[in-house]
Amino acid sequence: MIRFGPAGIPLSCKGRTLRDGIQDIHNSGLSAMELQFIKVNPLVREPLEEELGRRPVEIPGSLMVEAGLPAKGQVLSDPKLLHEPLSRRSRLTLLTWFLAKDHFELAQGRLLAQSLDVRLTLHAPYYVDLVSSPAARERTLHQFQWASTLAAGLGSRAMVGHLGFYGPGTREEAYERLAGEVRLLRQWMEGLGKEELLFLVEPSGHPEIFGTREEVLRLSREVRGVRPVLHLAHLAARERKRFEDRAELETLFEEFVQASRGDLYLNFSGVEFHNPGEFRFTPIKRGMVHFDTVAELLADRDYDATVISSSPLLEHDAMYMKLLYERALTKHFGRQKHVAPALTVGGPAELPSPGPAGRPAVPSVRPAQRPVVRVVRPSPSHPSHPPKRKAPPARGRKSSPRKKAKGHARSR
Repeated sequence: MIRFGPAGIPLSCKGRTLRDGIQDIHNSGLSAMELQFIKVNPLVREPLEEELGRRPVEIPGSLMVEAGLPAKGQVLSDPKLLHEPLSRRSRLTLLTWFLAKDHFELAQGRLLAQSLDVRLTLHAPYYVDLVSSPAARERTLHQFQWASTLAAGLGSRAMVGHLGFYGPGTREEAYERLAGEVRLLRQWMEGLGKEELLFLVEPSGHPEIFGTREEVLRLSREVRGVRPVLHLAHLAARERKRFEDRAELETLFEEFVQASRGDLYLNFSGVEFHNPGEFRFTPIKRGMVHFDTVAELLADRDYDATVISSSPLLEHDAMYMKLLYERALTKHFGRQKHVAPALTVGGPAELPSPGPAGRPAVPSVRPAQRPVVRVVRPSPSHPSHPPKRKAPPARGRKSSPRKKAKGHARSR
């Protein structure tokens, strides 16, 4: 199945809540949405008196994403503490998020998305830094932790994110360092009890940030629970390609489909790039990369895919991509309809014996006898011809003598 959706609440959505966004996605004919967890406002406090003995996920009006202190030598706390009763020694971390104010609203959004068949994913904060300092690394890991908690509460299939700067050293050293952080994060995500929750690593369009094609594919092969994001705008800017060649684009698709285990996550938008790196995202019709060839490849696919629009037009370009895909799908089935196998009925045809002077004999075909059709005209007494009724006499005024005289003169 191919799903289309925007990267965020639709622009045309009147309400800005989670429920309004999911309903607007469904009413627009789309079936996917990537929620944006961009602005992080954490608040750390001790539990209140009325909160003691209650589980953090059950407290209304508070979106708690962390409860308790991490173990010695670790950065992240145990995710199971969110489902255990609070004590006076607990330390709570709350978030202020405009899409949900507590776990009850997360559950409502999850049930609504499941009932309307809208697949949700969540994008972690864009600015991450795992290498510059221990404080920056701890802050980034906490942001990934909170994003994973929200994604699990929403019933999302995956959390999407970047890995930040390379840091000092060679590229190989940077890869090993960042791969170790991803393994640590994946080990913590498995403690949430959501085995289907994946970590989708997104490539980058800037050369100083982790995320070439080879690095993303290698990380997805070596770390369990990690999948790549086929972000064509980032890859086009990183590799300085427009991906207009179908053969080249097919090779790219095959690599990401194989690394995604047959469930491709595709992010697309128009892009303008200048040296070095990408410049900005644009609407699809104005970008340097076009969706027509991508739509043809999706029409010929034998795998599932989710296509997310990250252009400035969001849901409008998502519906435009869906339209291009449906056109390509129509052409695909049209080609299959015209190419039909030849059917052979019976044995080989026998040629007529030659007639006089070597001419082929024309077989005499008796004309088929036409059936005799008798037309029966119904009698006046037939039900289809009811007896004519005499018109009732006119009830108008009597004609004047002057009109009778005129008619008499005309008859003469």
